[in-house]
Amino acid sequence: MTEVERLLKELAPQVLGILVRRYEQFDACEDAVQEALLDAAVQWPEQGLPDSPRAWLITVASRRLADQVRSESARRRREETVAAREDWVLPEPGEERLGDRDDTLTLLFLCCHPSLSEPSQLALTLRAVGGLTTAQIARAFLVPEATMAQRISRAKQRIKSAGADFAMPPESERAQRLRVVLHVLYLIFNEGYTATSGPDLHRPELTTEAIRLTRMVHRMLPADGEVAGLLALMLLTEARRPARTDLAGRLIPLAEQDRTLWDREAIAAGVELVSRALRTTDLGPYQLQAAIAAVHDEAARAEDTDWPQILALYGVLLRMEDNPVIRLNHAIALAMVNGPQAGLAALDDLAADERLATHHRLAAVRAHLLEMSGDRAAAAAAYRDAARRTTSLPEQRYLESRAARLTS
Repeated sequence: MTEVERLLKELAPQVLGILVRRYEQFDACEDAVQEALLDAAVQWPEQGLPDSPRAWLITVASRRLADQVRSESARRRREETVAAREDWVLPEPGEERLGDRDDTLTLLFLCCHPSLSEPSQLALTLRAVGGLTTAQIARAFLVPEATMAQRISRAKQRIKSAGADFAMPPESERAQRLRVVLHVLYLIFNEGYTATSGPDLHRPELTTEAIRLTRMVHRMLPADGEVAGLLALMLLTEARRPARTDLAGRLIPLAEQDRTLWDREAIAAGVELVSRALRTTDLGPYQLQAAIAAVHDEAARAEDTDWPQILALYGVLLRMEDNPVIRLNHAIALAMVNGPQAGLAALDDLAADERLATHHRLAAVRAHLLEMSGDRAAAAAAYRDAARRTTSLPEQRYLESRAARLTS
């Protein structure tokens, strides 16, 4: 990424936040900012950076917005009303009359508005706050660009029809809305770290963006333990990425990874974040997940992993947030501490949960525990079943190779 690209990514949500706060037209402001970013991407590398890049973008985007208003003859009355507002006075070059505060967090809350579906929240966050183009988002989620464009357009219209104000939610709603924001960032990271479909295991543009945005939220809410926990979880997980695949792109499971390839600086940062949060804030699910990731990352060898501690942490996590994915991971820890039969018994209970019953991960974990127990034929069948269920090509190849190894 060039310096100009990095700067535009950083400034995009700030400029959009300023315009939406002042002009209260999310869809029109977002279009105007995208045009300004495009102009900057063309002009700045040739002409050099302006004295105040943010003011330059605000000025250009504001002019684009004013042009849009003037060109809509069907809205002439609105145009006359808007033209009379002194808010529409454009900043002079180098000035920032539209305000100096950073509205990125408010923008994140708006993109994660409860009136939007989860896919729309993801897409709008990546577009408006992450600065990704519609084409990039479409590629990340393996849908046609036209489909993603419609999804983003509908999301902006839904926010408009919901009458959502560009302001932080009231105190009574803030905690719940922050949970939505963190969940969206968590989903973006997860899709990037283990893509649910397609030829690539990892989509670095999504993990990088999720970490960048979560850092941003952490800077704005440094005392929030769950924000710190989520950032720690991302850093501790992403630290393992260099060892997750071989040179041919084949998946390498955690227990077989070359741990000398792990990013020790990221691990140290993640451990520090979660340790401080656990000491100073109320306990939350992201902190617990980060603590589990830290136990894995601090083990020099797979056999050194403190599985009893991981099992205990999953027990606390289950009491706080019981869901099938956590139960699945708890079953793995149970097997590592009490033997594969204990884990398999826990999986039998999970098989009745329709949210996970047909998921490839349940079959893959069953296969692994059957292999641990010595039942090679049943393990191979379960690996093949898991391979049929996944739409991720790297995972599919890995699962098929495990089955082949057991039957050769």
